[in-house]
Amino acid sequence: MATTEFSWDKSSNQNILLEIKGDKLKLSDDVLISNIRWFITFRWALIVTLVFFEILMLSASDVLTQFGISEQQKWPVAVIIVLVIANIAYIFALDYCKPSKYNSPTINLWIQIIIDLICLSVVVHYIGSTTTPISFFYVLHIALACIFFSTRESLYVTILVCFMDTIVIVIDNFLTAQTPLSNLLGSNILSESSRKEGAILWMFFLDILFIIVWYVVSRLSLIVRAHERHLLDAYKQINQAQVEKDQYAVLMTHQLKSPLDAIRSKINLIKGGYCGDASDGVNEALDKIDSRAQSMSSLILDLLRLERLKDTCLNTAVFESADIQTTLQRCIEKLTPVANAKHIKFNLSIDNFVCKVIPDQLDILLENIITNAITYSHNNTSVEIASAVNRRDQSATITVTDHGIGIENKDLPNIFNEYFYSPRAALHNKATSGIGLSIVKIAAENNKLKIKVTSEPGAGTSFTIIFNNIELPD
Repeated sequence: MATTEFSWDKSSNQNILLEIKGDKLKLSDDVLISNIRWFITFRWALIVTLVFFEILMLSASDVLTQFGISEQQKWPVAVIIVLVIANIAYIFALDYCKPSKYNSPTINLWIQIIIDLICLSVVVHYIGSTTTPISFFYVLHIALACIFFSTRESLYVTILVCFMDTIVIVIDNFLTAQTPLSNLLGSNILSESSRKEGAILWMFFLDILFIIVWYVVSRLSLIVRAHERHLLDAYKQINQAQVEKDQYAVLMTHQLKSPLDAIRSKINLIKGGYCGDASDGVNEALDKIDSRAQSMSSLILDLLRLERLKDTCLNTAVFESADIQTTLQRCIEKLTPVANAKHIKFNLSIDNFVCKVIPDQLDILLENIITNAITYSHNNTSVEIASAVNRRDQSATITVTDHGIGIENKDLPNIFNEYFYSPRAALHNKATSGIGLSIVKIAAENNKLKIKVTSEPGAGTSFTIIFNNIELPD
């Protein structure tokens, strides 16, 4: 027995990594927000590291002194407080403040970079701007700016980095007699003039290095963004081609529907005796033609229904409260004649609830799943339809279980693909079009529903529809 859960989130599926603003290609706000959250998480880890470092300084200062590291001031505490307050402010701006001109992902990132650079400058100052390689951590901010910002904006970040590093070196070597936290590289053997000359050379070396890193990474970023732009254009062309294909399919379907209806109408006239008597052989041939025409008519209706669901826009669709018990009873009444033809019984166990959905699409979804259960069940069996409510998390499920041919494990992940049908299904139902579950998928996507499918070949299949944020009836 195999189980697969299918989830379709229309809003997330339509997210684009890049967006074009003017003549520039920039990361979309959704991507920036996801990375902002990652940076916040990373910053919490850094805060924990600083707290551990401060505890280590307090508890093992003698041991650290032997390695050339001595405690001087409580700067780690100040940095920790600033980072904690900043992280809380970032989270508040993302989750509790409405997006505006002054509260956008780009501004959030800029504020993060400025505050992080200030904190890093404090760390560089106390650890040692010229006696340790701590200044190389500035490179990380330059690289991130090249990735997330435009070339001009990343240049501004680079200039800011050079300015801050220069200020720190000048303060350490020309304005104060600050002793670095670590003397492992030992600058005390140098004279005062030599130390200042070395500081100037180190400052120029770092500034040149920062500019080179910015140039290289920004060039690489431009190349990647150019490729991404080509991919974005290709994606739009593919979508446009898909729309045109669907429009042509709908047009051809409508053109096929009219003559097909005329053929079936003439067949009924002949079979009704309105065109004279017909022999048994002719009537038998007409029955076969009518059966094939009916199958084709069902296929046309499925295609039209599928395209109509595809065109549904979540921004204009009306979500209404639907009573599940009433909805299921309506579907069952409609499909009872189909079930009776195969001597299939419905076993119901309904725990009623109310959900916000697009009502006609929920009907289509349930009808298609129940119809599939009837179609692929063996004669003289039953179809179980049960709903259950989880009052703890305000969710509910509807499960439709058949005792039919089941689905092979290798076919299960593909059952919602358009026009897909397994060899087992084709042998059992030669009239299958492979569209029914595609309709279910689109309806579930439009209604923000998840579906879990459990199946065992030869034993049957269960479709479980998962509803969130339900209401209980009065």
